[in-house]
Amino acid sequence: HNIAKLEEHRVGGEVRDVVVHRKGATRAFPAGREELPPVYSSTGHPVIIPGSMGTASYVMVGTELALDETFGSICHGAGRVVSRARARRVHPGEEVLKRLEAQGTAVRAVSMKVLAEEAPEVYKDVDEVIKSVELAGIARKVAKMVPLGVVKG
Repeated sequence: HNIAKLEEHRVGGEVRDVVVHRKGATRAFPAGREELPPVYSSTGHPVIIPGSMGTASYVMVGTELALDETFGSICHGAGRVVSRARARRVHPGEEVLKRLEAQGTAVRAVSMKVLAEEAPEVYKDVDEVIKSVELAGIARKVAKMVPLGVVKG
């Protein structure tokens, strides 16, 4: 999840070439940036912000303010709050599977260990993350998606 790109941004009031290193973040350019493929030139580049196996995910698009405040960057997910090792101890995979299936989500996983590591409870509340991104003015919500199925490998 590390990306470094040579991009043109305003720095100190002047446009300069800079290398933007994104860790835990992704590029979120608004409409009109020349780097955008033609299909996104009038809408801005869509960014998928995944939640967890049991929560919503979102499609967002960056704003002009993001260019000035974050070099056109936003988070690329809700973010973990529990390590994988702790998740395995606290959230048995079998229980995670039962909870997801009880809410109507089809699950296919290579192991119960993987399900334990990715339990919905080990991630920040994606709705709160999205709300903070919107309140900061660096991206706007385009769509909310809820999981119908999960594949973990």
